[in-house]
Order: sequence, then C-alpha cells, then structure tokens
Amino acid sequence: MAKHSDTSWKQDHPSTLFSNSVQKAERLLKHAKSHPEEIAIEHAFDQIKHAENARYNAEQYGEHLDTVQQNNEYLEQIKQQLHNMKEQVKKQ
Repeated sequence: MAKHSDTSWKQDHPSTLFSNSVQKAERLLKHAKSHPEEIAIEHAFDQIKHAENARYNAEQYGEHLDTVQQNNEYLEQIKQQLHNMKEQVKKQ
C-alpha cells in the first residue's frame, strides 16, 4: 500500500514529473506518426505544454538539472518533429 504524505510526489520530485511528461509526449508522438491525423498531433502538442510546465517546476526545484537539461533537449526534438508532421498534414 502506498504511503500518504502531506505533500504530493509531484511536489517532492518535479524532475521525475518532467521525465514522465517527456515520456508521455514521446508516446503521443509515436501515436501521431502511426496515425497522422490532426487530433493526434494536437494531443501531442497539449502534452508538450504540460511537459514544459513540468520543466519549469523542475528547474525551480533545482535538483537533477543535468537530467532536466537532457529531457528538455529531447522535448525540443519531439516538438520539432510534431511541427514537421503538422505542416505535412496541412499540405494534404
């Protein structure tokens, strides 16, 4: 059984939340690649916004900044791929 505390694990470990958010963005990118529809791409962009908020919180927390930086670089790659996909979908 999980322990309950006064603070959420999200507050205790914002770098973990950011890592998880980036992983979810990656999964949504893969889904959008296999189903290149506008709604799938928009869901991935929504997750990127969530991940960017998590990144900000992780940077404010100030721990595991090397991991935060790596995840941020990967998130930027995901974002670029989604922008490219969005442009391709618009052309069709």
